[in-house]
Amino acid sequence: MKRIGFYSLLLGTGLTFLPPAVWADQNGQSGDEKIVTVRSPEKIISRQELPYFVGISAATAGAKGISMNMVIIPPGGAAKPHRHRGFESAIYLIKGRVETRYGPGLKQSVINEAGDFIFIPPDVPHQPRNLSATEPAIAIVARNDPNEQENVVPYDPDKDE
Repeated sequence: MKRIGFYSLLLGTGLTFLPPAVWADQNGQSGDEKIVTVRSPEKIISRQELPYFVGISAATAGAKGISMNMVIIPPGGAAKPHRHRGFESAIYLIKGRVETRYGPGLKQSVINEAGDFIFIPPDVPHQPRNLSATEPAIAIVARNDPNEQENVVPYDPDKDE
């Protein structure tokens, strides 16, 4: 499997490998006092079944109340319907157009485009879908959950009344 470099995606230069690295400010500080940089995180497949790059989290940076990651929705692709148990999500859409179906039964819908900031309240079921058949959609996602994927809950819109 090829790994997609974070910066090459943002710059649109295609697939490259950038080795993952975590750097900390070593100015004699320790524990909670140091600044942590996560550079070129490794691609994983999220519980939503999308390519995901975990940036800031409890595991990568020692975060206690936040996570920030990059998600890619492949051309024509969609996340599995899900919700984030007890946690808010803030999203910045870097590239693409995405339709997000949301709410009970996923009966509501909103379309967002590059440059939009999106807020999803805790426990709101949702399913983002890339509207392009040829280009990936790329977004930065932040949550007030440092353990990011542990509170992703699958959602079946057919079982919601």
